[in-house]
Amino acid sequence: MALDCATGNGQAARGLADHFARVIATDASPKQISNARLHPRIEYRVAPADSSGLPDASVDLVTVAQGLHWLDHARFFAEARRVLRSEGAIAVWGYGDPILDTPELEQTLHHFNRVTIESCWLPERQLLLDGYSTIDFPFREIETPAFTLDREITLAQLMGYVRSWSATARFVEQNGLAEVEKLEKDLSRNWGDPEQTRLVRAPLFLRAGYVN
Repeated sequence: MALDCATGNGQAARGLADHFARVIATDASPKQISNARLHPRIEYRVAPADSSGLPDASVDLVTVAQGLHWLDHARFFAEARRVLRSEGAIAVWGYGDPILDTPELEQTLHHFNRVTIESCWLPERQLLLDGYSTIDFPFREIETPAFTLDREITLAQLMGYVRSWSATARFVEQNGLAEVEKLEKDLSRNWGDPEQTRLVRAPLFLRAGYVN
């Protein structure tokens, strides 16, 4: 059995379901759980990451995807140690800033991300950009390889992704849509056919280990 904490709409949980007989997927937000896609091997529950409600020593793997930086690390890790069986494993991962495939496009997006909306990112995000390396990890850690997320997307798909950023939403609430619309125009000048796909790459950070 696997426990996926801060599951959101269950994206990581659905991946785990390919490898585990049972997945418990928890999130503190009832709205997120209500939007989760059902799966016969996944049981969704509304629960905070540091209080799963599961019995002691009951799961083989605990995971958090793209969410560790929002959690109280000490309390979450204590809960993970409680519910993991002897030699059970924990894996936490997340991805960093997207990188576009030409210098012109990358410079345009980077300026929007790290200059225009920089002040709207919450400070916890830096933990993610540091690859979670600054977080105390109280497990028998194993060495993990470097990963990247690669995806071919259109300009419209990229802009949909950018608009989904929490910092973009905060910026728009404070300043309106003008800078977001300007970003799309600036990108379009060097994109080519807007239906053309381009490679977007992001570093993926993973820390993993076992209960001592």
